[in-house]
Amino acid sequence: MPRPEKINRHGSHDVEIVWDDGRRIVYPARALRLACPCAMCQDEMTGERIVTDNALPILTFPTKIEPVGRYAIQIHWSDSHSTGIYTWEKLDALATEIGKPI
Repeated sequence: MPRPEKINRHGSHDVEIVWDDGRRIVYPARALRLACPCAMCQDEMTGERIVTDNALPILTFPTKIEPVGRYAIQIHWSDSHSTGIYTWEKLDALATEIGKPI
């Protein structure tokens, strides 16, 4: 399982992760917020998305990014949401789904 070497802002809103396998991926802020894995945003039983694109402000971005142990990050969002824990596994999967290699 790849692990992040660096996690930074990219531009004023997006998130950039430099992975230990050499990839540099930019995660668009809004798409990353929509992919929040917490129980408020995704049904725990079905996996169905609860939060929808229409429910978020157009301009949604991280206000703070904090490490969670050695396995994840917690992102505090401009819409006051902060309960999602983005594991390395989740972020690696999102690299293919929403990420933009640079």
